Amino acid sequence: MARSTVRDLASLVRLSHTIFAMPFALASAALAHRFMLEHGGEGVTLRKVLLIVVAFTGARTAAMAFNRIVDRDIDAANPRTASREIPRGAVSLRAAWTLTILASAAFLAAAIALGPWPARLALPALAVVLLYSLVKRVSWAAHLVLGLALALSPGGAWVAVTGGFAGWPLPLALMIAVATWVAGFDVLYSLQDREFDATHGLHSIPVRFGVRGALVLSGLLHIGTVAVLFALHRIGDLGLFHLAGVTAITGILAYEHAIVRPSDLSRIDRAFFDLNGYVSLVYLLCTVLDTWLA
Repeated sequence: MARSTVRDLASLVRLSHTIFAMPFALASAALAHRFMLEHGGEGVTLRKVLLIVVAFTGARTAAMAFNRIVDRDIDAANPRTASREIPRGAVSLRAAWTLTILASAAFLAAAIALGPWPARLALPALAVVLLYSLVKRVSWAAHLVLGLALALSPGGAWVAVTGGFAGWPLPLALMIAVATWVAGFDVLYSLQDREFDATHGLHSIPVRFGVRGALVLSGLLHIGTVAVLFALHRIGDLGLFHLAGVTAITGILAYEHAIVRPSDLSRIDRAFFDLNGYVSLVYLLCTVLDTWLA
C-alpha cells in the first residue's frame, strides 16, 4: 500500500465515521472504571484505553474494508456509490484485502493484550463484524446485524476493563441501546437505495416494508434506544450529568425523525452524519462527567 493511497484508504473505510460508535466504547470503559473502583478493583488505565481504541479501530476498519470488497460490484452499479474508491480504481482490490488483514491482526493483537477474556471473544466478535456485509443478500434484518456488530464494542470495553462479566446488566443495557440506535439510523440511511436494492435483489427494511414502514420501524428502534438508556441510568444509579445526556439524546433523535419524512428524504445525510455523531459524543461527555465528577 503506497503512501499515495493512504488518503484513499482512509476514505475507503470512512475513518471519520469512527465517531459513531467509538464514544460508546469509551463511555462503557468509564462506567466499568467506576464499577471497579466501587468494588475494590484497579479501574481503567491509560494502557487499557489505548488498547481499546486500537481494538475498536482495527475491527471497524477490517469490517468496512471487507464490506467494500464484497460490495464492489454492487457499488459500481449504483449511481450513488459508483464513485467509491474500489469501483473508480483509486484503491486496488489487493490493497483493500491487505488493509482488511492488517486491521484484523491489529484488533486480535490488541484483544490478546487486553487479557484472557478479550482474547477468547476476539475471533467470534471479528466474525460478526465481517459477516454483516453478506446479510443484506439474504435478509432484510441486516440493519439489526449491523447494530449487533457495533454493540459489541461497549461490551468488549467493559470486559477489557473489568476482566470478565461482573456487573453485566449495565454493559448489556448499553449494548442494547447501541444496537437499536445503530439499526434505527441505518434504516434511515438505506432509504436512499430502496429502489436500487429492490431491483437488484438486495434486502432491507425499506425494501420489505416501504418508506413509511421503514420510518415507523426506525422510530420504534430509537424509542427503544431511549427507553434502555433511561433504564441503564436507573440500573447504574447514575447522576444528573448522565440524565442530562440521555435527555439531550432523546431530543436529538426526535429531531432526526422530524426532518426525515415520507414526502421529503432530502435530509437523510444530515440525519445520518451530523445528528448521530452528536448522539455518541454527548453520551461520552455526559458519562465521563458523571463518573469522574459526580
